[in-house]
Amino acid sequence: MTTPTTSSTVVSFPGGDVTGSSTVSRVESTPRGTVVIVDATPFHPVDHTWPDQPGDSGEIARDGERIRVSEAVMAAVSAEGEFAVGSDIPVKRGGEGWTWLVGHPIDGDAPSWLVDGARVELSVDGPRRAGLSRGHTACHLASLALDLALADLWRKDPGSDALGNPNFESRANQSSRIHEDGAVDEYRLGKSLRRAGFDTEGFASTLAAREEAINARLADWVASRATSRVITDGPTIVDRRSWHCELPDGTAEILCGGTHVASLSEFVSISVTLDLTDPQLLVMTTTAVPAA
Repeated sequence: MTTPTTSSTVVSFPGGDVTGSSTVSRVESTPRGTVVIVDATPFHPVDHTWPDQPGDSGEIARDGERIRVSEAVMAAVSAEGEFAVGSDIPVKRGGEGWTWLVGHPIDGDAPSWLVDGARVELSVDGPRRAGLSRGHTACHLASLALDLALADLWRKDPGSDALGNPNFESRANQSSRIHEDGAVDEYRLGKSLRRAGFDTEGFASTLAAREEAINARLADWVASRATSRVITDGPTIVDRRSWHCELPDGTAEILCGGTHVASLSEFVSISVTLDLTDPQLLVMTTTAVPAA
């Protein structure tokens, strides 16, 4: 019998943890396979509404036995007891009437030792997590540098980003996909953006210069070796988290549920390429080179 779940999962990944001990609270058989829920976890799950950073992979172990976690996901239980995983969750994270959880999908069926109430050890794939953290920090830095490089192209005020520059990122970004040591972001340059006051023609005609300006700013920021961290409003997966970075241009603070590096000294370089093959779609590819 599955134990009723009444508390949201406590998470330690915001502080950089990749290991932890916990108690199994439920083991669910779902159309996606077996999903394990524990009281507390170091695993970062992929968000079901904005899946920019992949979920952590790793292992769950007990008394020398271990089983693989393929990719941590969001899970939730409604007030009526409905259990949902990933994109099957019908509401955004934090929606009222739901208990919010980190799900650990495992390979195959649950072994006999993986049951409600069992005390287990959790370990995240550390090198993969580190690569994704670098990718996520680089992604945020690239978006801030992009906003700054395009600041003069606005005829109206689109609102400000974390450094006080016109927020192209917020206005135009339609997708962001983070991978180890990099990211790919897509920005829609359609009629709505032009109506908002952005000079798309001026941007297209100066694309190379804009890319050069972004990369120069990123080089300056990496050279600053600025501190970077995640600040949380509480211990659970549903509590608000934000990324803070003490850049030479000011302190950047961005709401973010992902993981990040502790310092920009973890990079040798961060650079972007801008692709405007489709004049209505900007593709920015961010590449980070990690320090040895």
